[in-house]
Amino acid sequence: MSVSDHLVIFDTTLRDGEQSPGASMTKAEKLRIAKTLEKMKVDVIEAGFAIASQGDFESVKAIAESIKDSRICSLARALDKDIDRAAEALKNANASRIHTFIATSPIHMQYKLQMQPDDVVEQAVKAVKRARNYTDDVEFSCEDAGRSELDFLCRIIEAAIDAGATTINIPDTVGYAIPRQFGILINDLIKNIPNADKAIFSVHCHNDLGLAVGNSLEAVLNGARQIECTINGLGERAGNASLEEVVMAVKTRQDLFNVNTQLDTTQIVPASRLVSTITGFPVQPNKAIVGANAFAHESGIHQDGILKKRETYEIMLAQDVGWHNNSLVLGKHSGRNAFKTRLQDLGITFDTETELNEAFTRFKDLADKKHEIFDEDLQALVSESRSQADEEHYRLVCMQVTSETGVTPEAVVTLMVDGNEVKATAKGSGPVDATYKAIESVVNSGAALQLYSVNSITSGTDSQGEVTVRLEKDTRIVNGMGADTDIVIASAKAYISALNLMTSDSNRQHPQGDV
Repeated sequence: MSVSDHLVIFDTTLRDGEQSPGASMTKAEKLRIAKTLEKMKVDVIEAGFAIASQGDFESVKAIAESIKDSRICSLARALDKDIDRAAEALKNANASRIHTFIATSPIHMQYKLQMQPDDVVEQAVKAVKRARNYTDDVEFSCEDAGRSELDFLCRIIEAAIDAGATTINIPDTVGYAIPRQFGILINDLIKNIPNADKAIFSVHCHNDLGLAVGNSLEAVLNGARQIECTINGLGERAGNASLEEVVMAVKTRQDLFNVNTQLDTTQIVPASRLVSTITGFPVQPNKAIVGANAFAHESGIHQDGILKKRETYEIMLAQDVGWHNNSLVLGKHSGRNAFKTRLQDLGITFDTETELNEAFTRFKDLADKKHEIFDEDLQALVSESRSQADEEHYRLVCMQVTSETGVTPEAVVTLMVDGNEVKATAKGSGPVDATYKAIESVVNSGAALQLYSVNSITSGTDSQGEVTVRLEKDTRIVNGMGADTDIVIASAKAYISALNLMTSDSNRQHPQGDV
């Protein structure tokens, strides 16, 4: 495949996706997602913003050292300290990229940067040259390009390419662009910049008007050869262009798109489920490609057509994106090797034998409650196990809840608090409310409950319920997740998971300036 035919897929789930309020991930969780993206054959994985925090630096470093088949990228402002920190995190990568950026719109230059255009160009060139000292793969982004002046964009991009930038990214940072207008912008840039042929043009579109995928695809039709996107469209505000929608649009409409990706699309649904489980952001049923209803047909007319010829109402094969009967024929009599092998098929590995043994014990406990174990159950089991393994200030020992018609529900909860058992009783408007009040009477967190969400992991009355709890305190937002066949116990686990995150020291700070 020639360069002009290949569409580079740049996944920023671990960087821009994590900026969704409450979507902060641990290093272990980021590594799991990165390995799934590698298995999917994503070209570039933006692993984080190395200077944002020590946690982000360590995550980028761990991913750079572990991933071999995808290029690993770190974001950096056009500042020496950012670029040096990114380079340090990436130094052991098999293939690395430094992604540096600066704002180019009049409103950003005047009010945020408080810099003159000439100074912005000078700083951009300096940043690109510094990054080239560390790697021959440097991406330069014009933040808020969608509201920047064409002449200035041409000037700064030409200078950046001359300085050594190999990829030029045109972000619609605030989701303001309209497809036709955005396509014309990309076309004009490629046509008017003298050295445009020396770099790949990229786009990074936000979804504030619901047009991120549309803008990205229009850019491809006008010469862009890299799309920056995220699994499930995750991202701050309304999110980013959805990887699964972009990739499948290009694959399905080859009559329009003279490009191809190298992605293994059968990994799309597993990746979607993993990201949803780790971040606590459920996928809406009618979400394109990965939603539960994406290949469901209710109408009798549609069903009749499908039975006669699938293509009457389906433009893609569900199996092509990873939908299949993924029932795992394991139960309480299954052995460790079968369990371990299935997890490896799902891209889940363990650093130590102890971790595997603990996960296997949880699996056995679940198998006693459920007749059939599904891949989604295993994803939830491992996610819960690893979230509890981080910093466990609080742990649920046991609980008893009474709920009866006409009687106020009551919960008796026993927690392990830094090694000491503490018991508390509380009443509430329902069993979950009573449980949370009992927990709060012990921990006194002072956190506000911003989200309580319940989702069925699989079908059936014996399905595990997956509960997501979002807590906020002093502008810090964390997500906790718990899963169990008993939804009240799952709720308690989720609340305690969030409390453990809230009390840890892993607060992630986002520097000024986001692409």
